[in-house]
Amino acid sequence: MLLQSVAHRDDRGYLVETWREERCLAAGIRARFVQDNVSVSRRGVLRGLHFQHPAPQGKLVCVLQGSVWDVGVDLRRGSPTFGDHVAVELSAENGLQVYLPEGMAHGFYVTSESALVAYKCTSTYRPGGDRGLRWDDPALGIAWPGGPRVLSPKDAVLPLLTDVSSEDLAQWT
Repeated sequence: MLLQSVAHRDDRGYLVETWREERCLAAGIRARFVQDNVSVSRRGVLRGLHFQHPAPQGKLVCVLQGSVWDVGVDLRRGSPTFGDHVAVELSAENGLQVYLPEGMAHGFYVTSESALVAYKCTSTYRPGGDRGLRWDDPALGIAWPGGPRVLSPKDAVLPLLTDVSSEDLAQWT
C-alpha cells in the first residue's frame, strides 16, 4: 500500500510528516508500531530480501534522503498473492511511503549517491528469527535497476523461494 507523505517546503528546506495515525487508519493500516529503524547506504547497495519468523514484522518504509528501488514480496502462506511482489521508487523528493504487512519480505537497492531509509516496524527485531530470500530469484521476476550490486555476505547466499521452508513463513489471515 502506497502513502504520500505530507511535506511543508520553503526556502529554508522542508519538514516532512512521516507518520500520522489518523492518515494510516484512513488508508486501512491498523498496525501498531513498536520499533523504528534507520538505514544509511551508498549507491549500489542492495539490502534484502529480509523477513522475520516467528514474530513477522510489518513495515512502513520511507526515504528521508536520496532514493531507492523498494521491493516487497508476499510470503504469507495461503495468500492469493503468494510469491508476487510490489516495487516502487521511494525518494525524499517524491515523498512516497510503502506499507508492507507482516509476512512480506523486504529489500531495497540504492539508486542515488547515498540513501537514508527509515521504517517503522510492528514487531521488534529478533536475531534468531532473521530470515531471507534471494534478491535475484528468477521465480520472483523482480526488475531491479541496472548497476553494480553491493551485497552483504549474508544476503549473497540467501535461499531461493522454493528452498524456504513453509514453516518459516507467516500464515495469511
